Amino acid sequence: MHKILIIDDDTSLRRVLEYNLQEEGYQVLAAASGEEGLLLFDGELPDLVITDLKMPGISGFQVLTTVKERSPQTPVMVITAFGAVETAVEAMKLGAYDYITKPFNRDELRLTVRKALEMRGLAEENRRLKEELSERAEFHNIIGISRGMEQVFAVVRKVADTEATVLITGESGTGKELVARALHSLSSRSAFPFVAINCAAIPRELLESELFGHLKGAFTGAVRDKIGKFQAAEGGTLFLDEVGELPVELQPKLLRALQEREVAPVGATSPRKLDVRVVAATNSDLEEAIAAGTFREDLYYRLAVIPVHLPPLRERPEDIPLLLRHFAAKHGGPSVNFAPDTVAALQRYAWPGNVRELENSVERLLIMRSSDEIGVAELPDKIRSVGRDKGGRIFNLPPDGYPLEQLEQEVVVEALERCDWNQTAAARFLRIPRHTLIYRMEKYQITPQERKR
Repeated sequence: MHKILIIDDDTSLRRVLEYNLQEEGYQVLAAASGEEGLLLFDGELPDLVITDLKMPGISGFQVLTTVKERSPQTPVMVITAFGAVETAVEAMKLGAYDYITKPFNRDELRLTVRKALEMRGLAEENRRLKEELSERAEFHNIIGISRGMEQVFAVVRKVADTEATVLITGESGTGKELVARALHSLSSRSAFPFVAINCAAIPRELLESELFGHLKGAFTGAVRDKIGKFQAAEGGTLFLDEVGELPVELQPKLLRALQEREVAPVGATSPRKLDVRVVAATNSDLEEAIAAGTFREDLYYRLAVIPVHLPPLRERPEDIPLLLRHFAAKHGGPSVNFAPDTVAALQRYAWPGNVRELENSVERLLIMRSSDEIGVAELPDKIRSVGRDKGGRIFNLPPDGYPLEQLEQEVVVEALERCDWNQTAAARFLRIPRHTLIYRMEKYQITPQERKR
């Protein structure tokens, strides 16, 4: 119910206005003076204000300007005497939405009030949509309301406009490049290039040239000078994806580029100064790589000035309904609904491929659907078969009992298999420290050759 505030020192006119608006279903507040009206406005925050212009004490003009200062989105209609159009025009220049003249026409009043409230509703809807669009642009469609994602958003907002190097960790498919792009778009470097390179996708012998560039004649086949990704990102952001796959022999050169802010193209005799912010990402455990001697510890700490960890989708099932709507709209099915039991089944599934796997599944469901409501029967067997019994338990124990140690061993093996034997990911899945997981693996002699029975 819309709330309308009437301010008029004419008691009879005020009561007529009040009656007519109540007949239309509005909640009406009435004040006999500008002073009383502004007090009511501050306490009640009405959707529309209707005020006489000529009143003793605080005039309607003062009411108008005060309301607009305190709440610019609240429309104000003014009441003026018949023939005083100049006064009404002056009020509209100060921000009044419209005016009605005394004696007023009842139908005109209703129509003008309805249009004023519709205008406010549209303005509010536009404001809300702009905020949503701004938020979506801000994070490049990174979707989530879970605590883990809110923590990611908070870190991104805080560090985006700094020069600190950021290391984004997380399993494959969690959206690490989206976070890197958000860091770039929120920074003062957003007008300059965002350049991405996948360190695992380029042959080792070509990676140095791709990163740092080369001069003509530096090696066989170098027929012209070539700028590297560092130089291409001048002024902007360089995203090093899968940085854990960077060859050991190139790591000192990357470390120097980060420390000295300069690079030397292959074949050059002197380095070039560059202004580039580096964001890196990996789905591997760099601490394990350091222990194995395949990743430099000093480079790790240089990259991980600000660490950002993206939680896997299985740890944030509350985000799945939002992601379903987002991907449905993205792939041409904005009117599609997912039945409640379908959503529940999707939330129970572990999603080893994370958000990327979910998006691919949604796209398939949209193509193969038989109606605009996707039921649980349309889900793949691997998703539909993951369930709980009516009591909500994950498993059923046999009536004659079951050894706790054997159960613990099976749970550890299950977690490792789900995480492709990544110990760090499996430890997170089981919500235990990694050293505790390693202890259990040694205790039960669990190796990658172990299989579920």
